Amino acid sequence: MVSERIGILGGTFDPIHSAHIAAATAVRDALKLDRVVLIPAGDPWQKRGKVIADAQARLEMARLAVEGIDGLEVSDIEVLSSEPSVTADTLEALAREGREFFLILGADAVVNMPSWRRLDETRDFATIVVVEREGESASPPGEGWRVEHIKIGRFDVSSSLIRERLGQGLSIDGLVPAPTAHYIQEHGLYTQPQ
Repeated sequence: MVSERIGILGGTFDPIHSAHIAAATAVRDALKLDRVVLIPAGDPWQKRGKVIADAQARLEMARLAVEGIDGLEVSDIEVLSSEPSVTADTLEALAREGREFFLILGADAVVNMPSWRRLDETRDFATIVVVEREGESASPPGEGWRVEHIKIGRFDVSSSLIRERLGQGLSIDGLVPAPTAHYIQEHGLYTQPQ
């Protein structure tokens, strides 16, 4: 019997931004989830050499971003792991009797799913929730997936845009939650031109 419906939103979060928060809350509300857990990747093996902020900084930025938002929380499970971040490993570690997982992915991440480690096992752990902005559409590869599609408004913000703006000395007001922006400024993150 299901006693808790949990959304899982993983990512590099380099840095986390307002579109991540908007997607998490939209899915929370649309699927009536008990909570959404944001999980910063400790060792994002597919992005090795491209990640700017270290895992602890990305974890802290995520914690600051969700502070005070009902039903959103952050887990350090992947940051504390000595292994590369693999979705199936994380879902397996979080699995408990009565928990039902909803893995939240942007359409761009769904397109990348064929490159995932343990992809077939991921199918057994969670319903895939595809967050689609206007003009986007995607479905997991192969058959047998439980899938929900959630449409959200267009947010033209990305981590790379934020890093680029910071590298040029431009404001990121409104693009990231204010406590996260303060952390970025205080720690001098992303100040080098991209």
